[in-house]
This record gives sequence, structure tokens and C-alpha cells, in this order.
Amino acid sequence: MEIDIADNINAIKQRIAAAAARSQRTPDSIKLLAVTKTVSPLYIGKAIDAGISMFGENYVQEAKEKIAAIEKNVQWHMIGHLQTNKAKYAVKLFDYIHSVDRIDLARELDKKAGLIGRKINILIEVNVSGEKTKDGIPANDAINLIKNVSQSENLSVRGLMTMAPYLANPEDARPYFSALRNLRDNIIHEGITGIHM
Repeated sequence: MEIDIADNINAIKQRIAAAAARSQRTPDSIKLLAVTKTVSPLYIGKAIDAGISMFGENYVQEAKEKIAAIEKNVQWHMIGHLQTNKAKYAVKLFDYIHSVDRIDLARELDKKAGLIGRKINILIEVNVSGEKTKDGIPANDAINLIKNVSQSENLSVRGLMTMAPYLANPEDARPYFSALRNLRDNIIHEGITGIHM
């Protein structure tokens, strides 16, 4: 049975609009990022035709092949763990990198982006749950990392990212996202220059 991507996207947009209304936000303030790990370029093209313009990939090599196949003007986001030795490829492929969690990675991204004259938007990945199986900088070290990264010439800190633990009841994940929001508020209160959150 063929998946109707346009119908699925419309259903997701309706859920986003309902969640926005419950939170007293406008639906336009919420961005939909379609994760395309293991998805063929054919289906990505259908998603583009249905109005999706931001795509997330977990792996540099898989993204490279898809980006070459999709010649439309869309935004590509690296959402998986990024090894430092892949930085030179990542800065060529992605508009956003969501998984910056250490200074050596940030420095390498900054250096490689500078060599090709690009500015890269990044999110700092924070491990607010403290789970050993999750990537991300511990929450209590995040501000120091952001202070260091904010001095980068070719990186722009655009926000924070976390992965909550898998929980049977999604409502139980709220404290983790609240902790991330509180960290964001503390960062803003610090008045760190060079960040755009």
C-alpha cells in the first residue's frame, strides 16, 4: 500500500496547529523538520511537493547522496552525532548542525567552514537527562561551551537540542524539555554575545 505523504504532512500540520493553540503560540512559530534517515529521494521529493522545506539526516554519507539527488532549494540539517573527522564534509552539506556537544568539534567546524567561506548555524546538544547512552554536553557545562563557541567566526549558535528519554507516557518527558528551556533562559540572562536564540 502506497503511503500518502501529502495526507500525512497535512495531519502533522493540524496537530502542530492544535498544540500551538494550546500553548498560546502561532503555528508559524513552530518549524517542521522531516527526518529522512533511510528515506529514498523519491519520497523526499514528494515531501517537498507537499510543502516541506527542512530535512534532517543522521549520517553524513547518506545525506551526501540524497542532497546530490535532490536539486531543489531546501534546508538540510545534521541531526545525528557528528565525529570531528566528518566536519569538513558536514560544513559543505548542511545548513544546520544540531549535535555540537564539545569544543573540539566546534573548533573543527569553525575552521572547515572558514576554509570554504560558509557560516554554519548550530544547535548545542545538551544531555539534560544524564543518561549515559545519550550524546550531548551535561547541562551544567553547556554555558561554558556556548561562551567558547560564541567567539567562532563561522558558527552561529541558534539554540539548544536535547533528546528526552524514551518514556511510555510522552507527558513524562515534559520536565526534560522544561529543564532545557530553563537553561536557555539562563543563557539569555548571561548576555553572551554572538548567539542568536
